[in-house]
Amino acid sequence: MEKIRLGQMIEVQRGYDLPKNKTIPGPYPVITSTSISAYHREYKAKDTIVIGRSGTVGNPRIVRGKFWPLNTTLFATNLKGNDIEYMCYFLSNLHLEKLVTGSAVPTLNRNDIYPLEVLIETDVSKQKKIGALLKSIDSKISNNHSICQLLEKVVKLIYDYWFLQFEFPNEEGKPYKSSGGKMVWNEELKREIPEGWKVGNLSNNELTKIIKPGIDKFEGTKNYLETADVTESNYTKGEEVTFENRASRANMQPTKNSVWFAKMKDSVKHLLINEEMQPLIERSIFSTGFLGLQCSSDSFEYIATYIKSEYFEKAKNKLAHGATQQAINNSDLRGIKIVIPCDEVLTEFHKRFKSIYSLISKKTIENKELIDMKDFLLPLLMNGQVTISKN
Repeated sequence: MEKIRLGQMIEVQRGYDLPKNKTIPGPYPVITSTSISAYHREYKAKDTIVIGRSGTVGNPRIVRGKFWPLNTTLFATNLKGNDIEYMCYFLSNLHLEKLVTGSAVPTLNRNDIYPLEVLIETDVSKQKKIGALLKSIDSKISNNHSICQLLEKVVKLIYDYWFLQFEFPNEEGKPYKSSGGKMVWNEELKREIPEGWKVGNLSNNELTKIIKPGIDKFEGTKNYLETADVTESNYTKGEEVTFENRASRANMQPTKNSVWFAKMKDSVKHLLINEEMQPLIERSIFSTGFLGLQCSSDSFEYIATYIKSEYFEKAKNKLAHGATQQAINNSDLRGIKIVIPCDEVLTEFHKRFKSIYSLISKKTIENKELIDMKDFLLPLLMNGQVTISKN
């Protein structure tokens, strides 16, 4: 470990301007501070580190292949022989967003990066070991996420087939509607649904009940999750709070077989709480920015898939209201229709997909533990408090 200026370890430069009217479709991604904005026929960099320069600042990441770094980024032009994985993790541990200038549009200047005096590992062989360890954790997180996405696609495909096309298996195991299953007209939906099925709304139906605010008194601390702590169906650490010092919004109690979603318009965030999520139930409380639906054990998978559907998000966004931040409230759920299947089909869906949702929950919990482990190890590895043995 040596204490030297960061500019001795890496060189970066500002990304390139590329107005929309100058973008020519091609194979190379245009990399912004957060994502890919377009694809262009030319490239300016390849296989290097990109840092958010303006708007969203910091967030170092490695971009593989050839690409066009946009002017909202800084990108590494010379790693000076250092390991790319190690340098990316090292930069992320510096929290470069603290160096921003400008109030209207936060901006990171490379001239503010170079003079930073840092304690850093200069032995490349040791860099590679540290980078490989942290990369292995990130790879496991990414693999788990990919598995969950694949399983969710499978569930959605079957859900659409059963509950939108009404081709669930009949008593003979054949698709219901196309095999002549009886359909009846429903005036609320303005379409036919299977005989014996009903239509309700999310405020009043036989499958769910709205969870009211209020939490049980607890000793010690719990993890308070706001909507900002959730991305899709994954969650981060949140804030440790006591019962007495918690914010007034920290007032929702997670329960087994409950489905939660963010109230705000265009905020696609879900927490699906089955029995595998017991660690979350025991350790967490939620913000009132979430709305929760208590399900039965048989209805959980159906409601969870419904809440993650495009139909639900569109209906939620349409009903959202408010002067500053548009959102829905409990009463608005009366305007969101839901088909209530017969008991036999609901139970069959539960039996077939309980194991899939169980696996998704296990992977979600595992990812949370891996993220916590990485967050714990990262600063210790970067400042030399923890080292990796030769073995």
